[in-house]
Amino acid sequence: MCYNITILNPEYYKHYESILSFDEPEKIEPVYYRNAFSLPNHPVIPNTKPYRIQEFTWGLIPFWIKTSSDAEKIRLKTMNARADTIFEKPSYRFAIMKRRCLIPADGFYEWRYYNGRNYPYYIHLKNHNVFSMAGIWESWTNPETKENVNTFSIITCKANQLLEKIHNKKKRMPVIIPWDKEISYLQEDLTMMEIKELLIPIDGSILDAYTISNRITSNTQNRNDPKIIESFEYHELPIF
Repeated sequence: MCYNITILNPEYYKHYESILSFDEPEKIEPVYYRNAFSLPNHPVIPNTKPYRIQEFTWGLIPFWIKTSSDAEKIRLKTMNARADTIFEKPSYRFAIMKRRCLIPADGFYEWRYYNGRNYPYYIHLKNHNVFSMAGIWESWTNPETKENVNTFSIITCKANQLLEKIHNKKKRMPVIIPWDKEISYLQEDLTMMEIKELLIPIDGSILDAYTISNRITSNTQNRNDPKIIESFEYHELPIF
């Protein structure tokens, strides 16, 4: 699964210069910890033309939801969408065919289970570049307030050779779209088979990962802080 991500580079948008109809987004502060369950806003690039970076809210609300109370309930269950069932689930099957998006990030967190304990890891590209997670988005209108809300979900797939060692209980990871296929993922006329071919684990050899401290699980310390991604060694944890 993928509920915790980073976007450290304030100029992350330069990664997308070749596909954006360019309006430079507002500068952002580095985000060292963004958690899905806080229902945050996050930059996305939806498959609407011209392609522009927009701020959507994490936690997908399908367009057919009738009440605000139902919206609040379902969005807590739709932060991630599984690639293996996304074409079947009512919450996702329209969006995956018609409303795909790229979700910029440059790292994410997962936990490794060992000897009765979970150990946090930070995962990123070896070159530390920005990458695109595959996502879906929806536009929902609150029938009570008439407010329009744009939301998204990150798509996950089976873990690659690195992540299956780290996220060794669920063995899942976010779908990372290779840079040369980002524009393909946004094309509106893709078939189901063409989309499925993009929703696969990325090669683990381009990723790096290391253990970090339990500061990430603290409720009393600021987690959106550079210290959260500092390497931390657990002597009892075997190296894989």
